[in-house]
Amino acid sequence: MKNVAIICGGDSGEFEISVKSAHVVKKNLNPQQYDSHIIVVSKKGWYGLLDDGSHIEVDKNDFSIQVDGRKVKFDVAFNAVHGEPGENGPLSGYLELMGIPCTSSDLTTCALTFHKDFCKRVVASYGVKVSPSVLINKGEEYDAAAIIKKIGLPMFVKPTCNGSSVGVTKVKTEEQFVPAVETAMAAGGQVMCEKFVKGREFGCGAMNYKGKMMVFPLTEICSKNEFFDYEAKYTAGKCDEVTPAQVDEDTEIEIKATTAMLYEKLECKGFVRMDYIVSDDGVFFIEANIVPGMSEASIIPAQARCFGLTLERLFGMAIENVL
Repeated sequence: MKNVAIICGGDSGEFEISVKSAHVVKKNLNPQQYDSHIIVVSKKGWYGLLDDGSHIEVDKNDFSIQVDGRKVKFDVAFNAVHGEPGENGPLSGYLELMGIPCTSSDLTTCALTFHKDFCKRVVASYGVKVSPSVLINKGEEYDAAAIIKKIGLPMFVKPTCNGSSVGVTKVKTEEQFVPAVETAMAAGGQVMCEKFVKGREFGCGAMNYKGKMMVFPLTEICSKNEFFDYEAKYTAGKCDEVTPAQVDEDTEIEIKATTAMLYEKLECKGFVRMDYIVSDDGVFFIEANIVPGMSEASIIPAQARCFGLTLERLFGMAIENVL
Protein backbone atom coordinates (compact mmCIF):
# COMPACT_ATOMS: atom_id res chain seq x y z
CA MET A 1 0.00 0.00 0.00
CA LYS A 2 1.44 3.36 -1.06
CA ASN A 3 0.58 6.65 0.64
CA VAL A 4 -0.48 9.19 -1.99
CA ALA A 5 -0.80 12.93 -1.45
CA ILE A 6 -3.28 14.38 -3.95
CA ILE A 7 -2.20 18.00 -3.88
CA CYS A 8 -4.67 20.69 -4.89
CA GLY A 9 -5.75 24.28 -4.24
CA GLY A 10 -3.12 26.86 -5.07
CA ASP A 11 -3.11 30.63 -5.27
CA SER A 12 -5.01 31.39 -8.44
CA GLY A 13 -8.57 31.70 -9.71
CA GLU A 14 -8.47 27.95 -10.35
CA PHE A 15 -8.57 26.97 -6.65
CA GLU A 16 -12.06 25.46 -6.64
CA ILE A 17 -11.50 23.67 -9.95
CA SER A 18 -8.30 22.17 -8.55
CA VAL A 19 -10.06 20.88 -5.42
CA LYS A 20 -12.74 19.29 -7.62
CA SER A 21 -10.01 17.61 -9.68
CA ALA A 22 -8.45 16.23 -6.49
CA HIS A 23 -11.74 14.65 -5.40
CA VAL A 24 -12.09 12.99 -8.81
CA VAL A 25 -8.57 11.58 -8.53
CA LYS A 26 -9.23 10.25 -5.02
CA LYS A 27 -12.51 8.70 -6.11
CA ASN A 28 -10.81 6.85 -8.96
CA LEU A 29 -7.61 5.63 -7.30
CA ASN A 30 -7.68 1.95 -6.40
CA PRO A 31 -8.05 1.79 -2.58
CA GLN A 32 -6.46 -1.67 -2.58
CA GLN A 33 -3.23 -0.13 -3.90
CA TYR A 34 -3.23 3.43 -2.60
CA ASP A 35 -4.02 5.14 0.69
CA SER A 36 -4.78 8.58 -0.71
CA HIS A 37 -5.17 11.90 1.11
CA ILE A 38 -6.21 15.26 -0.31
CA ILE A 39 -3.71 17.96 0.60
CA VAL A 40 -4.72 21.58 0.04
CA VAL A 41 -1.90 24.09 -0.43
CA SER A 42 -2.05 27.88 -0.61
CA LYS A 43 -0.35 30.92 0.84
CA LYS A 44 -2.95 30.82 3.63
CA GLY A 45 -1.70 27.42 4.76
CA TRP A 46 -1.28 23.73 3.92
CA TYR A 47 -3.72 21.19 5.32
CA GLY A 48 -5.09 17.73 4.82
CA LEU A 49 -8.76 17.67 3.87
CA LEU A 50 -10.52 14.75 5.56
CA ASP A 51 -13.65 13.01 4.31
CA ASP A 52 -15.76 14.74 6.97
CA GLY A 53 -14.54 18.17 5.79
CA SER A 54 -12.23 18.78 8.72
CA HIS A 55 -8.66 20.00 8.30
CA ILE A 56 -5.37 18.70 9.66
CA GLU A 57 -2.18 20.71 9.42
CA VAL A 58 0.63 19.58 7.12
CA ASP A 59 4.12 19.43 8.60
CA LYS A 60 6.17 21.07 5.83
CA ASN A 61 9.43 19.88 7.39
CA ASP A 62 8.82 16.37 6.05
CA PHE A 63 5.49 16.80 4.20
CA SER A 64 3.47 14.64 6.58
CA ILE A 65 0.14 14.67 8.41
CA GLN A 66 -1.19 13.10 11.61
CA VAL A 67 -4.22 10.85 11.10
CA ASP A 68 -5.79 9.09 14.09
CA GLY A 69 -2.59 9.52 16.07
CA ARG A 70 -0.52 8.05 13.24
CA LYS A 71 2.06 9.98 11.24
CA VAL A 72 1.47 9.63 7.52
CA LYS A 73 4.46 10.28 5.26
CA PHE A 74 3.88 10.17 1.54
CA ASP A 75 5.47 7.86 -1.01
CA VAL A 76 4.29 9.91 -3.99
CA ALA A 77 2.55 13.19 -4.78
CA PHE A 78 -0.23 13.49 -7.36
CA ASN A 79 -0.15 17.10 -8.54
CA ALA A 80 -3.67 18.45 -9.17
CA VAL A 81 -2.85 22.13 -8.60
CA HIS A 82 -3.97 24.19 -11.60
CA GLY A 83 -2.01 27.45 -11.60
CA GLU A 84 0.40 28.55 -8.86
CA PRO A 85 2.29 26.89 -7.19
CA GLY A 86 1.60 23.57 -8.92
CA GLU A 87 2.02 24.48 -12.58
CA ASN A 88 4.72 27.15 -12.34
CA GLY A 89 7.39 25.15 -10.49
CA PRO A 90 7.63 25.91 -6.74
CA LEU A 91 5.68 22.82 -5.68
CA SER A 92 7.82 20.59 -7.90
CA GLY A 93 10.96 22.12 -6.38
CA TYR A 94 9.70 21.56 -2.83
CA LEU A 95 8.81 17.93 -3.49
CA GLU A 96 12.20 17.34 -5.10
CA LEU A 97 13.90 18.72 -1.99
CA MET A 98 11.73 16.40 0.15
CA GLY A 99 12.68 13.44 -2.04
CA ILE A 100 9.04 12.74 -2.92
CA PRO A 101 8.34 11.71 -6.54
CA CYS A 102 5.64 13.71 -8.29
CA THR A 103 3.31 12.82 -11.17
CA SER A 104 3.87 16.10 -13.04
CA SER A 105 6.86 17.80 -14.67
CA ASP A 106 9.88 19.14 -12.83
CA LEU A 107 10.52 22.74 -11.78
CA THR A 108 12.22 23.90 -14.99
CA THR A 109 9.54 22.52 -17.32
CA CYS A 110 6.73 23.89 -15.14
CA ALA A 111 8.28 27.37 -14.97
CA LEU A 112 8.87 27.47 -18.72
CA THR A 113 5.48 26.20 -19.86
CA PHE A 114 3.55 28.32 -17.36
CA HIS A 115 5.01 31.50 -18.87
CA LYS A 116 3.09 31.70 -22.13
CA ASP A 117 5.55 33.97 -23.91
CA PHE A 118 8.70 32.08 -22.89
CA CYS A 119 7.04 28.81 -23.86
CA LYS A 120 6.00 30.14 -27.28
CA ARG A 121 9.54 31.33 -28.00
CA VAL A 122 11.02 27.92 -27.19
CA VAL A 123 8.32 26.11 -29.17
CA ALA A 124 8.92 28.40 -32.16
CA SER A 125 12.62 27.52 -32.07
CA TYR A 126 11.63 23.95 -33.01
CA GLY A 127 9.87 25.14 -36.15
CA VAL A 128 6.31 25.19 -34.79
CA LYS A 129 4.05 28.08 -35.83
CA VAL A 130 3.04 30.51 -33.06
CA SER A 131 1.03 33.71 -33.18
CA PRO A 132 3.00 37.04 -33.04
CA SER A 133 2.83 38.84 -29.71
CA VAL A 134 4.10 41.82 -27.70
CA LEU A 135 4.90 41.88 -23.98
CA ILE A 136 4.04 44.63 -21.51
CA ASN A 137 5.81 44.50 -18.14
CA LYS A 138 4.08 45.65 -14.98
CA GLY A 139 4.62 49.35 -14.34
CA GLU A 140 6.21 50.14 -17.72
CA GLU A 141 4.79 52.69 -20.11
CA TYR A 142 3.47 51.37 -23.39
CA ASP A 143 2.25 52.82 -26.67
CA ALA A 144 -1.21 51.35 -27.19
CA ALA A 145 -1.51 52.66 -30.75
CA ALA A 146 1.86 51.17 -31.73
CA ILE A 147 0.98 47.74 -30.28
CA ILE A 148 -2.38 47.73 -32.03
CA LYS A 149 -0.72 48.70 -35.30
CA LYS A 150 1.89 45.93 -34.94
CA ILE A 151 -0.43 43.10 -33.80
CA GLY A 152 -3.69 44.18 -35.42
CA LEU A 153 -7.27 43.70 -34.27
CA PRO A 154 -8.78 41.56 -33.01
CA MET A 155 -6.13 40.38 -30.55
CA PHE A 156 -5.99 38.54 -27.24
CA VAL A 157 -4.67 40.38 -24.19
CA LYS A 158 -3.74 37.95 -21.45
CA PRO A 159 -1.52 37.48 -18.37
CA THR A 160 1.66 35.64 -19.31
CA CYS A 161 1.36 33.49 -16.18
CA ASN A 162 -2.14 32.31 -15.42
CA GLY A 163 -4.53 29.53 -16.36
CA SER A 164 -8.17 28.80 -17.23
CA SER A 165 -8.27 32.03 -19.28
CA VAL A 166 -8.43 34.11 -16.08
CA GLY A 167 -7.80 37.76 -17.00
CA VAL A 168 -8.00 37.14 -20.76
CA THR A 169 -9.86 39.54 -23.08
CA LYS A 170 -10.50 39.37 -26.80
CA VAL A 171 -9.93 42.95 -27.91
CA LYS A 172 -11.86 43.98 -31.01
CA THR A 173 -11.69 47.79 -30.79
CA GLU A 174 -9.02 50.33 -29.84
CA GLU A 175 -11.18 51.48 -26.90
CA GLN A 176 -11.10 47.99 -25.38
CA PHE A 177 -7.31 47.73 -25.36
CA VAL A 178 -6.29 49.71 -22.24
CA PRO A 179 -9.03 48.21 -19.99
CA ALA A 180 -8.00 44.73 -21.24
CA VAL A 181 -4.36 45.41 -20.31
CA GLU A 182 -5.45 46.54 -16.84
CA THR A 183 -7.56 43.38 -16.39
CA ALA A 184 -4.68 41.13 -17.44
CA MET A 185 -2.19 43.07 -15.32
CA ALA A 186 -4.39 42.64 -12.24
CA ALA A 187 -4.57 38.90 -12.86
CA GLY A 188 -0.92 38.21 -13.54
CA GLY A 189 1.45 41.16 -13.62
CA GLN A 190 3.07 40.77 -17.04
CA VAL A 191 0.81 40.98 -20.09
CA MET A 192 0.99 39.40 -23.54
CA CYS A 193 -0.78 41.00 -26.50
CA GLU A 194 -1.24 38.20 -29.03
CA LYS A 195 -2.49 38.29 -32.62
CA PHE A 196 -5.85 36.56 -33.08
CA VAL A 197 -5.70 33.49 -35.32
CA LYS A 198 -9.03 32.54 -36.82
CA GLY A 199 -9.61 28.80 -37.00
CA ARG A 200 -10.65 25.64 -35.19
CA GLU A 201 -9.25 24.88 -31.72
CA PHE A 202 -7.96 21.44 -30.76
CA GLY A 203 -6.51 19.88 -27.62
CA CYS A 204 -4.09 16.96 -27.78
CA GLY A 205 -3.20 14.93 -24.69
CA ALA A 206 -0.03 12.90 -24.33
CA MET A 207 1.79 10.83 -21.76
CA ASN A 208 5.05 8.93 -21.62
CA TYR A 209 4.35 5.70 -19.76
CA LYS A 210 7.43 3.70 -18.80
CA GLY A 211 9.36 4.94 -21.82
CA LYS A 212 6.54 4.58 -24.35
CA MET A 213 4.87 7.69 -25.79
CA MET A 214 1.07 7.66 -25.78
CA VAL A 215 -0.72 10.35 -27.79
CA PHE A 216 -4.45 10.50 -27.14
CA PRO A 217 -7.27 11.17 -29.65
CA LEU A 218 -7.80 14.85 -30.47
CA THR A 219 -10.57 16.96 -28.99
CA GLU A 220 -12.13 19.86 -30.89
CA ILE A 221 -13.05 22.70 -28.57
CA CYS A 222 -16.14 24.55 -29.80
CA SER A 223 -16.81 27.44 -27.44
CA LYS A 224 -20.20 29.14 -27.57
CA ASN A 225 -18.59 32.30 -26.16
CA GLU A 226 -16.17 34.60 -27.97
CA PHE A 227 -13.39 32.15 -27.10
CA PHE A 228 -12.63 29.26 -24.72
CA ASP A 229 -12.82 31.48 -21.62
CA TYR A 230 -13.33 30.58 -17.94
CA GLU A 231 -17.11 30.50 -18.30
CA ALA A 232 -16.94 28.28 -21.39
CA LYS A 233 -14.53 25.92 -19.66
CA TYR A 234 -16.51 25.41 -16.50
CA THR A 235 -20.17 26.17 -17.27
CA ALA A 236 -22.36 23.40 -18.64
CA GLY A 237 -23.65 24.09 -22.12
CA LYS A 238 -21.16 26.85 -22.89
CA CYS A 239 -18.80 24.65 -24.88
CA ASP A 240 -18.93 21.50 -26.98
CA GLU A 241 -15.85 19.31 -26.71
CA VAL A 242 -15.88 16.69 -29.46
CA THR A 243 -13.72 13.60 -28.87
CA PRO A 244 -12.49 12.18 -31.16
CA ALA A 245 -12.37 15.31 -33.27
CA GLN A 246 -13.58 15.21 -36.85
CA VAL A 247 -10.49 16.43 -38.70
CA ASP A 248 -8.58 15.49 -41.82
CA GLU A 249 -5.84 12.89 -41.47
CA ASP A 250 -2.93 15.19 -42.37
CA THR A 251 -3.92 17.75 -39.72
CA GLU A 252 -4.41 15.05 -37.10
CA ILE A 253 -0.99 13.58 -37.83
CA GLU A 254 0.67 17.01 -37.66
CA ILE A 255 -0.92 17.89 -34.30
CA LYS A 256 -0.11 14.52 -32.76
CA ALA A 257 3.46 14.50 -34.09
CA THR A 258 4.02 18.06 -32.87
CA THR A 259 2.65 17.18 -29.43
CA ALA A 260 4.90 14.12 -29.12
CA MET A 261 7.95 16.15 -30.24
CA LEU A 262 7.25 19.03 -27.86
CA TYR A 263 6.56 16.63 -24.98
CA GLU A 264 10.11 15.31 -25.38
CA LYS A 265 11.78 18.66 -26.14
CA LEU A 266 10.15 20.41 -23.18
CA GLU A 267 10.97 17.40 -20.96
CA CYS A 268 7.37 16.94 -19.83
CA LYS A 269 6.31 14.23 -17.40
CA GLY A 270 2.94 12.65 -16.67
CA PHE A 271 -0.08 13.47 -18.78
CA VAL A 272 -0.21 16.91 -20.40
CA ARG A 273 -2.41 18.67 -22.94
CA MET A 274 -1.25 20.94 -25.73
CA ASP A 275 -3.66 23.25 -27.50
CA TYR A 276 -3.63 24.42 -31.12
CA ILE A 277 -5.52 26.57 -33.60
CA VAL A 278 -5.86 25.16 -37.11
CA SER A 279 -6.26 28.02 -39.58
CA ASP A 280 -5.94 28.46 -43.33
CA ASP A 281 -2.27 29.27 -42.67
CA GLY A 282 -1.53 26.03 -40.84
CA VAL A 283 -1.37 24.64 -37.30
CA PHE A 284 -0.53 27.17 -34.57
CA PHE A 285 0.58 26.21 -31.05
CA ILE A 286 -1.33 28.03 -28.30
CA GLU A 287 -0.05 26.66 -25.00
CA ALA A 288 0.96 23.61 -22.96
CA ASN A 289 -1.13 22.53 -19.97
CA ILE A 290 1.19 20.69 -17.59
CA VAL A 291 -1.55 20.01 -15.01
CA PRO A 292 -4.73 19.76 -17.11
CA GLY A 293 -8.22 19.42 -15.66
CA MET A 294 -9.08 16.00 -14.24
CA SER A 295 -12.82 16.03 -13.68
CA GLU A 296 -14.94 13.41 -15.44
CA ALA A 297 -15.94 16.05 -18.00
CA SER A 298 -12.41 17.40 -18.60
CA ILE A 299 -10.62 16.95 -21.91
CA ILE A 300 -7.83 14.56 -20.86
CA PRO A 301 -10.20 12.07 -19.15
CA ALA A 302 -12.46 12.16 -22.23
CA GLN A 303 -9.48 11.48 -24.51
CA ALA A 304 -8.25 8.68 -22.24
CA ARG A 305 -11.66 6.99 -22.29
CA CYS A 306 -11.70 7.24 -26.09
CA PHE A 307 -8.21 5.69 -26.01
CA GLY A 308 -9.60 2.80 -23.95
CA LEU A 309 -8.40 3.86 -20.49
CA THR A 310 -10.57 4.23 -17.39
CA LEU A 311 -9.80 7.08 -14.99
CA GLU A 312 -8.61 4.50 -12.47
CA ARG A 313 -6.11 3.20 -15.00
CA LEU A 314 -5.05 6.68 -16.17
CA PHE A 315 -4.39 8.00 -12.67
CA GLY A 316 -2.77 4.73 -11.63
CA MET A 317 -0.40 4.90 -14.60
CA ALA A 318 0.63 8.42 -13.63
CA ILE A 319 1.62 7.14 -10.17
CA GLU A 320 3.26 3.95 -11.45
CA ASN A 321 5.36 6.08 -13.76
CA VAL A 322 7.24 7.75 -10.91
CA LEU A 323 7.48 4.97 -8.31
